[in-house]
Amino acid sequence: MTAAIRSILTPIAIVRLVLGWGAFAALLFAGPLLAPPVPGPLLVTALAIIVGVILICAFGVVNEAEHLARRLGDPYGSLVLTLSIVLIEVVLIAAVLLGPGEHATIGRDSVMAVSMIILNAVIGLCLLVAGLRHGGLAHNRTGVSTYLSLIIVLAALAFALPALIGSNGSYEEWQEIPIIVITIGIYAFFLFRQMGAQAADFYEVDPRSTQSAEVAAESASTTVETAPQQSIVEIISTHRTEIIVRLALLVATVTPIVLLSHDMASLLDDGLGRLGAPVALSGVVIALIVFLPETITSVRAAWAGEIQRVSNLCHGAQVSTVGLTIPTVLLIGLLTDQPIVLAESPANLLLFAVTLLVSVTTFAAKKITAVHGGAHLVVFAIFGITLFS
Repeated sequence: MTAAIRSILTPIAIVRLVLGWGAFAALLFAGPLLAPPVPGPLLVTALAIIVGVILICAFGVVNEAEHLARRLGDPYGSLVLTLSIVLIEVVLIAAVLLGPGEHATIGRDSVMAVSMIILNAVIGLCLLVAGLRHGGLAHNRTGVSTYLSLIIVLAALAFALPALIGSNGSYEEWQEIPIIVITIGIYAFFLFRQMGAQAADFYEVDPRSTQSAEVAAESASTTVETAPQQSIVEIISTHRTEIIVRLALLVATVTPIVLLSHDMASLLDDGLGRLGAPVALSGVVIALIVFLPETITSVRAAWAGEIQRVSNLCHGAQVSTVGLTIPTVLLIGLLTDQPIVLAESPANLLLFAVTLLVSVTTFAAKKITAVHGGAHLVVFAIFGITLFS
């Protein structure tokens, strides 16, 4: 058991932890020095150091996520990484809402930024990479259809319905409780089915992706074996120590990424303000950094031809983000008597509708190609244009 733990808690893993948490502690102590306006050279240096530490930690998160994915198999392996990042992000949004000041739109703005990044930028890049390297790839259409059905319903509840039945972009108080219950209920039911009776709907179906996964497993660290064909309960029982330690290391490595990303928000706002960039751009940059580990993992899966794992990571993250964030912010709004504005602008609603339409047509095809990826990237580019409009 000790040898197994040592093989996981390697010197590199420990260095990543020290760097991540050390940088976060340094930011706390240097708070007064980094209060805006920050001198230009200090601002650039601080941002460069934070981004550098985040990148180092991100590769550690990807490493642990890939080990867990091989051990547990999909969709369980992808779900671990997705929930780790999303849960921490939700906790931080809740902390902002419970802090001083008014943050009526933080839930809406965060979810919209994450949605555009995941559904267009990350998926578009992954499909482009996979299509150029492997050609057309088959995916498990039942699983992807399940994701997209939930994304459409949850997006309508979050961004469109408040403008139609609420007031000033917010749900009425009596409407919020059923919306919270419905959202949590459908998300919990989805997880129950995904991890149980419908788990096979989220497996790889393209023969080439299966072969690529086997080759990747053989070339990986000799301390990790390809997950045997066992039930998830048997796997957890057999490899309990390894799974617990890797999961704890993943969470301990991803937490400073999210904390540093939010701590650098004021610095980024200051820098972008001096450049005359829109304030909303800061939220997009922060969201990109927060989901960097998942982005790297998704691109690597695309490179290996594991297109269903790309869907499990990206679409799963989208479902979890909306399914957890919206009930959280609404519940906090009810308990603290804060207004929670969810209704989106007409431009963003149109872009989200186009995103959903492109997603449905892309994954309705028998095989996904590089052109599909290009279409998603174009939508993300248009989203970038709207930020400056």
